[in-house]
Amino acid sequence: MITGLAHLCFTTRDLDSAISFYCDKLGFRPAFDFVNAEGERFGVYLHIGGQAFIELFQQKNGNAPGGNYQHMCLEVDDIRSTVEQLRQDGVEVGEITLGSDNSWQAWLQDPDGNKIELHGYTPESKQTRYLDLG
Repeated sequence: MITGLAHLCFTTRDLDSAISFYCDKLGFRPAFDFVNAEGERFGVYLHIGGQAFIELFQQKNGNAPGGNYQHMCLEVDDIRSTVEQLRQDGVEVGEITLGSDNSWQAWLQDPDGNKIELHGYTPESKQTRYLDLG
C-alpha cells in the first residue's frame, strides 16, 4: 500500500525564481526538468532529501484554480494491488498509466476534491537515482 510521501506539486508565476529559492536558499537539489516538444523547460523536479521531492510547473495564465497547490503524490509499493484495494474500499481511482517520468501513476481525490497521485516507481523512473528502493 502507501509507503510515504513522494512529492508535492505546485505551480509558480516565475519558475526560475522558485528554483532559485528552493535550491539556493533551502538547499534542495535539481533532479530533472520537464521539457516540451519545442525544447522549453516548463517544470522541474527538486530533490528535498531522502525519498521526497517538490515538483514545480510554470503557470500558464494567471493563478491556478484553487491556488498554487496542485496535488500530493503518495509513493506505493505495488500500484496495481493498491488501486485494487482502494477500489474495493469504495474509493474512485482512475486508470493506471505510465507518466512522462517513467513511473506508474493513478489519480484519486479526497472528499474536498484535492487531487492525490499514487506513484509506483519503475527501474526506469527518473527519480530512482535519488531513491533507496531496496
